[in-house]
Order: sequence, then structure tokens, then C-alpha cells
Amino acid sequence: MTEASARTLFEWLEAHERDRPEAPAIISSGRMISFRELAESTRRLAAGLASIGVGPRDVVAAQLPNCPEFFTLLLATAARGATLQTMHMPYRRAELSNLLGHGEAKVAVAVSATKERQPAAEIVALLPDLPRLETVVSLGISVEGATDFDDLAAAKPTADTISTPDVDLPYVLLYTSGTTAGPKGVPHTARRFLANASSASSELHLTPSDRITSLAPFSHLYGLFTLQIGLAAGACAAMIPAFDPTSLLEDLAELAPTALFTAPAHLAPFVANDLLQPEHLAKTRLVCMSGSTVPTPLATAVDALLNDGSVIGLWGMTELQVGTFGRTGDPFESRVSTAGRAAVGMDLRVVDSAGDALPAGSEGELQARGSSIFEGYLRSPEETEAAFTDDGWFKTGDLASMDRDGFLRLTGRTKEIINRGGIKYNPTEIEALVLAHPLVSSCALLPVADEILGERGCICVEAREPSITLTELCALLDEHGVAKYKWPERIEFFDEFPMTPTRKVRRGVLAALLAERTS
Repeated sequence: MTEASARTLFEWLEAHERDRPEAPAIISSGRMISFRELAESTRRLAAGLASIGVGPRDVVAAQLPNCPEFFTLLLATAARGATLQTMHMPYRRAELSNLLGHGEAKVAVAVSATKERQPAAEIVALLPDLPRLETVVSLGISVEGATDFDDLAAAKPTADTISTPDVDLPYVLLYTSGTTAGPKGVPHTARRFLANASSASSELHLTPSDRITSLAPFSHLYGLFTLQIGLAAGACAAMIPAFDPTSLLEDLAELAPTALFTAPAHLAPFVANDLLQPEHLAKTRLVCMSGSTVPTPLATAVDALLNDGSVIGLWGMTELQVGTFGRTGDPFESRVSTAGRAAVGMDLRVVDSAGDALPAGSEGELQARGSSIFEGYLRSPEETEAAFTDDGWFKTGDLASMDRDGFLRLTGRTKEIINRGGIKYNPTEIEALVLAHPLVSSCALLPVADEILGERGCICVEAREPSITLTELCALLDEHGVAKYKWPERIEFFDEFPMTPTRKVRRGVLAALLAERTS
């Protein structure tokens, strides 16, 4: 940060506009946008939002790809003292209706068209069922019943366009990914999130010379985090509109990011097939991998491709942003096999089923307490109460262990444990080994009901070639010395897994699909 007193996103932007006005803030689709241009665009869009009645405490929902307009809308909404509610691009009418209704959005901004859909028109059609939604804004071509984004973005700022910042008002409204259950609304204040982002930016040694690329969508916490740590440092956001495996290598070569934020599923196929090469990461000094458990062999392989850089892990949640992350100076083994150490202001503990703290190295449920943790789920007091212990620790639902130096190893989710005849085991270990098979694109080990044992394991596989047999996979596990009770006893192939926008398997949806095959 260039100014210690800056506490909000717009104040961060103003500081960079003053100190480095012509430095690149965004590179996208061959275009460079300076901090001066970004600040001017933000003021105009904030004036446009004011013209349609957006003010403090109002909610502006956005269904946009990773584009300059998303960043500008985030900044302009914050400048009005309003809240940006994010909605993932794959969401359609059913999800949009639920989220817009629950979030009580006053305005919704969406692209006019994608290759398959017309998102803005879909939201316009929902207006009769959403009494709190007053305006739909279309980015792209004009849509009947919607306001043109370009018209809002051309508004003339006035003296009262920028609201007096209140760091204790929600500035973003995010929703949990819902991999095993329905999504829950999580409002966050600038005081909680931006301090977390600013300290992480400093500890990652980000500078104005960095180019930061996120393969995660900005609508997700992980992608949003990259925008915030970049703005804290005055770095450039080098944007890929959406992860596309057919163009990823070309995108990386063109953007030349110095810091790449990605998930294991983004890079695993490229590494497995020797497609990702050092020249694709020639200027990359930092690769952060998060979103799901990172297989150590994958992290090690990517680290070896970096000329003078480091792979680190990161663990975060919608409810707290970033809880742990690796530092480039950490020991190699810790960097590639853990999710790092606690963020500034974050306390962690691992507890047993009774809630008692466990010694270093023991596996149990991870709990967190710190300055960036949310205050509660939106209009869900019972779920909020259930999420915290009596002494104020947030129950993450993650299984983990921590060593004596504080490095966190994620081992799964409490809801994913398989109980085979009273013997419980974590599927993460099995999935990591199966994923290493050259023909496996993705996998998930799920429990299926069994009359005798209660549950047995079924390995669900998204394969490059459906020639893999259960016997072959069990032989692979046998070679690695895995106890036989953990071996899957059934295999099911899927053309494509249901995934979250950050490439995590939606296990609840997959389990329902598996149940349909069983019935």
C-alpha cells in the first residue's frame, strides 16, 4: 500500500492514481488500462449507479466474467457504499432467482450474451418474481427491459458521487460453494477482508511490477482475493476472461504473469501430459495452488518448471477469505506439501470429536478464530449459531493436521468421511493416488449404501479413456501400501463431473447422480 490510512478499495485506487497514474492496473484482451483510467471509469460508473438509486447498504448483483468491467463495478459499488453480490457465470434461471431473491439485490448486472445463453435477458424475465430487483443492466448489446452498462459507465460524476467510506458496512456478499450442501450468503465488511488482503499482499512480496493472473473466477472468493491483493500492492491484474483448457498455454504466454493463482484441476492435465513447459511460466515467480487438496507430486512438478520461482499452497473459505498460505522462503517440502502457515490475525486449532485441542501432527477438525472471519450467515441465525463453538471458534468442517511449525495439511472434509463397517477413513488419500493415473482427469471416492457394512467406497472417474478397471486401480493402491479396507469396491465412469467455478467437484450433486444409477 502507498498510504497506510487507506481503508477501502476506492481509497486504495485513489492512492495509486495519485502516485502512479500511468502504471498498468489491468491488461485484458490486448488492452492496457492505467490506474488513472481505472479511477476515472470507476467515478463515472459510480455516478451511473447513483443515477439509478444505488446508495449505502444497497446490493448490486453481478454475473460477469473476469473482465475489466467486473473490477470497475466492484470499485464503483464500494465507492457508493453499496454491496457487490457475486454470481457465477454458469448459473442459470433457477440459481439466479434464488440468489437474487435471498440477497435482495436492487440492481443486477450481467453480460448480454455468452456462447450458449443470454444472461441479462434471463434476469429480466425474473423481474416479476423479484420485487426488490429494480434494474437489470446489460453489458454488451442492448437488451429489452435492461439498462445499457455503457450508458451507466458514461455518467458524469458530481461532488457527492463518492460516499463517505464506512469500513463496517458490507461491501461484498459472497455465497458458499455448496459442494456438499446448499450455498449460504456471507456478507463481509471492508475492515475484515481488506486488512487480510493487505497483509497477505505484503507477505507475498507483491509490488507494482507484478502481473497477477487468476484462473479462478472473480465471482469466487479466491479470484476476488487476487484483485484485492493486487490493488493493495499497485500490481497489474492480467486477466483471462474464463479458464479455457484449449487456450490456457497461449494465454499464459501472452500475459506473462509473475504471479499465477490456480487450482490443482486447472494444471493437472497439462502436467500429466507434459504440455506445461518452462517457457509458459518464464516470468512467473509465484504459483499459488488452492481450491482443493493439492497433490504433492503435482505441486513438485510445477515448482520444477519455474526458473526462479516458488509454488505455494493456500487455504481459504468464503467465511474468512485467506486462513493460511505459504511464503516463498518456506522450506521446499513445506511449500509443496502443505497449505502454509496462518495469515496475520488468524488463530487455528485442530480438535477431536469432543472439541478438545489435539497435539501437533494429529488429524481432526480445523477451527479458526481471527479478524477476517465473518459475523454470520445472511438471515440464517440457526446456521450461524451452529457454525461457531461456545468459545467463539469457527468450525470450518475441514479435516486437517498442523505440525509444530504451524504448517497446515488439509486431509478432507468432515462430511466426506466414509464409514465402512464402523471403520472410518478419509477419501482424500485414495483420490490423490487415483488422480496420478495418466488416464484419469478427475475422480471422487463417494460412499454408497451397503446392507452389511453400512457404506462402501465407489470411485467415480472422469477418464480420458474409459479403459481403466477397478482391479487396475486397486493394484495401484496396493503398490502404494494402502490398507485394503480403503480400496474402492465399485467404479463408475462419468463424461463430465459437476464442478464449482473453481474446479472443485460438487460432491453432493455427484452423489445424487450416482444414486440415480443405483436405484
